Amino acid sequence: MTLTYADTRDVRPDDGVVSSSGGPRADQPRRRAFTADYKLRMVAEYDRAVPGERGALLRRERLYHSHIIEWRKARDAGTLVARPAAEQTETGPHEQAPSAPRRRRRGANTAEQAEVERLRRQNEKLAKDLARTQAALEIMGKAHALLELLSESTQDKREPGSSR
Repeated sequence: MTLTYADTRDVRPDDGVVSSSGGPRADQPRRRAFTADYKLRMVAEYDRAVPGERGALLRRERLYHSHIIEWRKARDAGTLVARPAAEQTETGPHEQAPSAPRRRRRGANTAEQAEVERLRRQNEKLAKDLARTQAALEIMGKAHALLELLSESTQDKREPGSSR
């Protein structure tokens, strides 16, 4: 089959603009986006639930255990902070508006502050490890000196002509 110029007259040129309506993937599901408030609420609810109810919570909310793990890590690192109610947009209970601008929250931990905190904790841990290693080396040095003294004292007790 040959494509001629007449066949392309009714075809619109590709202008590079992606429209939200129509298109080959318009009927496919969209990835869900969760608000920080929803994430914090789900982590708290999951932590309060007894082990038999946790699976029911995940099924009800159509979540995976990995969601809870990641959200808990973000909460503990300080990067997951709920917005005040005045800033929240009118979207679903757990979806963010795609056009909402991302703002830094005053008084909240930013990603940089969370990274600084993580590095500070890592530095403290390494300092403790270094102190422990130095103490072990000092003990090993003293043990070596003690063994040398014991070795010298046994050599002095030996007779000069003996081979042992």
